[in-house]
Amino acid sequence: MTPADLTLAAAAAAIRDRRLSPVELVESVLDRITRVEPGLGAYATVTADRARASARAAEEEIAAGHHRGPLHGVPMGLKDLIDVAGTATSAGSRVRDGHRAGTDSTVAARLSEAGAVLVGKTHTHEFAYGLITPQTRNARNPDRVAGGSSGGSAVAVAAGTATFALGTDTGGSIRVPAALNGVVGLKPTYGLVPRHGVTALSWSLDHVGPITRTVEDAALVLPALAGYDPRDPASVRSGPPDHRPAPEPDLTGLRVGVPHTYYFDHVDPEVEAAVRRAVDRLSDLGARLTEVGVPLARYIQATQWGLMVPEATAYHARTLRDTPDRYAEDVRVLLEAGELMPAGDHLRAQRARTLMRREWARLLTEVDVIAAPAVPLTAVPAGRESVTWPDGTVEAVSDAYVRLSAPADITGFPALTLPVGHDHAGLPIGMQLLGRPFEEATLLRTGHAYERTAPAVRPREHAPRDTVPGTGGGDAGIPAGA
Repeated sequence: MTPADLTLAAAAAAIRDRRLSPVELVESVLDRITRVEPGLGAYATVTADRARASARAAEEEIAAGHHRGPLHGVPMGLKDLIDVAGTATSAGSRVRDGHRAGTDSTVAARLSEAGAVLVGKTHTHEFAYGLITPQTRNARNPDRVAGGSSGGSAVAVAAGTATFALGTDTGGSIRVPAALNGVVGLKPTYGLVPRHGVTALSWSLDHVGPITRTVEDAALVLPALAGYDPRDPASVRSGPPDHRPAPEPDLTGLRVGVPHTYYFDHVDPEVEAAVRRAVDRLSDLGARLTEVGVPLARYIQATQWGLMVPEATAYHARTLRDTPDRYAEDVRVLLEAGELMPAGDHLRAQRARTLMRREWARLLTEVDVIAAPAVPLTAVPAGRESVTWPDGTVEAVSDAYVRLSAPADITGFPALTLPVGHDHAGLPIGMQLLGRPFEEATLLRTGHAYERTAPAVRPREHAPRDTVPGTGGGDAGIPAGA
């Protein structure tokens, strides 16, 4: 294995102990980009010169005794909705041709302060308005969809072309591609991570969060992102707690809710079986399983679309009027549909969200975590538009992928997805954990306990088996789900 294959936790420890330099790590990642990026299309822009300069600066700082923490000298990708001063934020659209950000977004500034090294901007479905990311191929099978809209970020992490990345999540856009590519995705509580300088899709639903190789890695990134920013009206004033999971995989006393409605309806049997095995593993670790019902399930899809569609159209009102031909057809149709939606529908969706938040909060007094599939099926072949379920129901692929993610966006409650197996074709399967607002630590503790005791998963076939200095070689540091 090479340094590009290291988890964030392993890379951070090696850098801290001076067994690996940021320059070596960044060069390994850039070499991986050169070799695999042409076949994957994870990046809109690769900032190689900037990355090398930042890595040298990090190496000099650490040598001088100024180690900023676990992100110092670690290469990252940022979804191409996130402003970085002097670089383009194209949002995957011709509408943004010629755009360059004047200042850093809050999250980019915070990661820079933590010492993270930007290697590039990752592809997004145009303006984050889709679940496919058509520019990008799945890291596990290039004939399958990457998922979206943070498909580039998930593929970069899965392929070893970034040690971690950021995505955004409005209807599942962190968790869907993370699940389809076999990595970890965390959608934090609404308002915990500021969105200033991040291109909006839907103001009342948008979240920013990390995509990583392990749950432990996500716990290392989140504290650098979280914290109040007055420039984001939704930002909360509570300081970020300690999100680090417990070192021992003991879940004694944890109450895990397993839905008997909604989350296992219209789900591929292989996905259901893998998730139920993972839930049983939580029980083996001491968790107490309880069947729960999902409140107001019949209103979830209507509420998601009733919030997102008119808000997206409002954001794009001027450019949709002036340059409609510069949008991709699938996105333009959605934006134009928003112009036809009555204000009353949006207001009803707002009322439904209020009721859902109340009922989900009540449900989460009875259990600490809800465990369910992240997506109802693994990555479909590129170009496939619908899925037919055994009962004859036909569902659009995008609707299928967003269906199980939407509740956490509507309520604003935190959700974590992590890999828990593969289907018969070797495609990753993800389990989703949902929890109470601002209790990310509970989700991370639960997910980390599972991944600490999960069966070993084979490494990527394309990954070289070189030895990383100071790690002892072998499989040390191979990411879970890789």
